Amino acid sequence: MRGIMAKPIRIAAFYKFVPLPDYESLRAPLLRCCKAAPVRGSILLAAEGINATIAGTDSAVDAVLAHLRMDARFASLAVKEAWHDSIPFRRMKVRLKKEIVAIKATDADPRRQVGEYIEPEDWNALICQEDVLVIDARNQYEVQLGSFRGALNPGSESFSELPRYLDEMLDAEQHKRVALFCTGGIRCEKATALLLARGFDGVYHLRGGILRYLETVPPEESLWQGECFVFDERGTVSHADTPTDKQT
Repeated sequence: MRGIMAKPIRIAAFYKFVPLPDYESLRAPLLRCCKAAPVRGSILLAAEGINATIAGTDSAVDAVLAHLRMDARFASLAVKEAWHDSIPFRRMKVRLKKEIVAIKATDADPRRQVGEYIEPEDWNALICQEDVLVIDARNQYEVQLGSFRGALNPGSESFSELPRYLDEMLDAEQHKRVALFCTGGIRCEKATALLLARGFDGVYHLRGGILRYLETVPPEESLWQGECFVFDERGTVSHADTPTDKQT
């Protein structure tokens, strides 16, 4: 449902790690659907799944989601939504990739295992515990705009640099509980898969990422400081940009 600002454009962000051996054949019909709807934005397809942000009117976005959910592999697709005055994308792209988010570590496979999901309303209690190491899985530019209080900054320029930081700075015997977060959840989900594959046990990640946290947690209770960078023409979002009456 539309937020209290009643803005006309719906922005839908979603991803899913799921085996897609036929991902190349999905591109053409999906692109046709997006253009016919019409929506604009970016969709990545890979053998490991789908990663997308699209924008358009209610009916246009619904048409694309309906097309995807006709495939049983996307039937349970979870969507994060926001509202904007205009479409924050110039065109529609559907691209084929080796990974839907590039970490370049073959043992990071969320289709096999991921860390424990922590709901936004439970996140504060977790990261305030002294034995929990909290890591921002985003890059240096994003962290400088805003982050959670007390979170470690890997100082990376790209997500593919994160494995080296984790290998150098973390020890499975010493760091028993590690919590990661990112913008929408996809990067920290993949990072938790990497840590589990490398012998860590107590690994957690914020379900829905910072965006879901900003939608769910009231500003007066928030441990978020600053703004959150988003990958479209909006630039950044904060608590003030998230609807408070949205139903899902």
